[in-house]
Parts: sequence; C-alpha cells; structure tokens
Amino acid sequence: MRTGIAHLPLHYGKAPTWLFGRMKNLAREIVSAIVSEYGKDEFLFKISDPFWFQAFGCCLGFDWHSSGLTTTVLGALKEGLKGADKELGIFVAGGKGATSRKTPYEIEQVGQKRLVNIDPRLLIYASRMSAKVDNTALQDGYQLYHHSFIFTKDGKWAVVQQGMNPLYRLARRYHWLSENTSDFVCEPHKAVCCDKATSTLNLVAKESSECRATSAKLCLEKPEKIVQDFKSLRLDRHHAVSIDDIQPENLKKILLKTYQTQPKNFEQLLGIQGVGPKTIRALALISELIHGKAPSFRDPVRFSFAHGGKDGHPYPVNREEYDRSIQILKSAINQARVGQSEKSKAIKRLSNF
Repeated sequence: MRTGIAHLPLHYGKAPTWLFGRMKNLAREIVSAIVSEYGKDEFLFKISDPFWFQAFGCCLGFDWHSSGLTTTVLGALKEGLKGADKELGIFVAGGKGATSRKTPYEIEQVGQKRLVNIDPRLLIYASRMSAKVDNTALQDGYQLYHHSFIFTKDGKWAVVQQGMNPLYRLARRYHWLSENTSDFVCEPHKAVCCDKATSTLNLVAKESSECRATSAKLCLEKPEKIVQDFKSLRLDRHHAVSIDDIQPENLKKILLKTYQTQPKNFEQLLGIQGVGPKTIRALALISELIHGKAPSFRDPVRFSFAHGGKDGHPYPVNREEYDRSIQILKSAINQARVGQSEKSKAIKRLSNF
C-alpha cells in the first residue's frame, strides 16, 4: 500500500456563497496571524509547500483532495486579503481563466501605488515566465487554467498554478518560490503535484541543458534552413513526442520572428511572444535528431502532499517539519478573530486531514 499520495480529481462548478464567505474571513485571519508571528517570507514558504497548501484548504472547509480546492482557496485568499494587503505587505494577483490574464495589470496597479520596494516589471516577468514554462517548456499534457501570483512588498513571490487534463479527468498543480528559483528554465519548481505520470517533454530538466542551448542557437539560423531540417525528420512511432500537429509554414512565421529577435539563450527564446509549445517542440526534436542534443522526457511530478511516507517512500518523514506545519496552522486558527465554533471546526478538519 502506497503512502504520501493524493489524487486531484478534476471538478467543475463553484463553491457555494455561504462557504466562500466563511473561507475569505478565515483565510484573512490565518494569514494575519502567520505574518504577525512568523513574517511574510514564512507565509510564502508555506503557500509554496503542497502539503501545507492542502492543509490550509482543509482548514478553510473545502474538499481536501479535489482540483477545486486550488482555485477556491486562492480565490478566497485574494478576496480575503483585500483591504488588509497593504498592512500585511502581501498581495495576490491573478486567478482562474480570464482573471489569470489580468495578473500583469494587477501587479502594475500595486506598483503604481508604491506598495512594493521593487520595480513591478520584475514581478510581471516572473509571473509571465512561470506560466510560459509550465505551458510551453514543460509539455506534460496539462493545460494551465489557473495562475495565482502571491508577492510581498519586498519583491519576494510565490506562484501556485494549475493545469487540467480532461482525458484523465485530473488536475496538476505547480508550485514556485522566488527563493528557490535561481534559473527560470532549469529545475525552477518548488514542487509539481499530480498522481499520474505522463509522457513529458521536459525542457526545464537539468539534463536538457544542451538541448536548451542548441534550440536557442538554432534560432540564429535562417528560418528556411530550420524548416528544411524539420521536414526531414523521421520519428520512430514509439517516440515520446509527436510532430503531426506542427505545420511547417506556421513554424516558419514564428522562426522569422525569433531570427529577427536573435535570442541569446533559451530563456529569452521562451519569452518571445508567439513562441508556443509547437515551436519549442520542433526545435527540441531538431536538436535531438539532427544535432544529437536530446531533451529530457522525465516527468517532474513530485508528491509533496505529505512529508514522506512511513515506509520511507517517496522519501522519509521529516517529523520536525511535519509537526511544525501543523502547529503553525493550529496556532493561527486559535489567534483568528472568528467565533469559537468556527475555530473548533477548522481545527477538527485539520485533525481529520
């Protein structure tokens, strides 16, 4: 029997108003208590920890294991902190669907009010690159539909975003933390969480470094040459990546843009508007089959819903960290300015989790 594993079944719909209102209030109180006791950086560290995130959602009262926990908890957090964000020094931008595309504007609005001690363009870049990586450089079959960017007045940040795979009826969540992200395109995640491993083109794996470099260099060549190389590709039917949906003429249009831009590295290439999964996939395959620089097909999914399993898998239990996570939440709930019954229910849900 396996331990430390959780399914994230894909659920549609929305939380009922009566529940969401309570979640907003409790989220605000818990965050306020954590920031007061441990500081803003500790809250970012915790929100980027999948186990703590699940426990937080459980405290707020949502189904602990469903995909809806991610979107509802982050929505409650964003709404709950409105009006208190300036005092706490913690801001939440983005959200589900069309709201996620407003993230740059929301970050810019905070910057214009001089509520952050950093150029907001750096935060916008971090938000944009985290989404671009998980939708384009990491091709795992999960399409992003939720992007939340949590940041402090000191310019530190965390990202929690989620993708869906309707075929498997599962969701996959991606956690980022600025403290852990020294390179946007090489092992940038704090955690990637899902129960089902997939056939994945992973251009942000450490072992894809040569493929990333070659892909960027290819864009310095004339588009006609790259398209010609692409047309000459002959893939084994068991190859992990398909090229059937890549049209050479469409590829040529994007490559003309990259050729004019002359990206210096893979990160700059990925940041060019219009460079999507198909372009990156074509360049990676040319790099592998013509230049001998293969990408990684290792799925980066790592289970972090528990601090390990009793049998040592996926890794030994860190009892100290486990107990500290629980204690922080219990302490925050006790300090929350809500009714005693709400506190009791939240602690009971946490105990059940």
